[in-house]
Amino acid sequence: MDGLYDEGFFLLVGPLEGTDDVLEIVRARDEDEVRRRLAADPWMGSLLTVVRIDPWTLRLGSLA
Repeated sequence: MDGLYDEGFFLLVGPLEGTDDVLEIVRARDEDEVRRRLAADPWMGSLLTVVRIDPWTLRLGSLA
């Protein structure tokens, strides 16, 4: 996970209050890239389970 963050794949990561879920904002071309990058991570399947992947467009502000 740290490596993916250092590479710029993860932009924002944090828990959703009152749940065991975590929201991860990533930079990727499409869902296939997200799944491919996460599949290589050792946390996948043990500490990390993908529930859903949705496209998101930032309208105001910047994640630069």
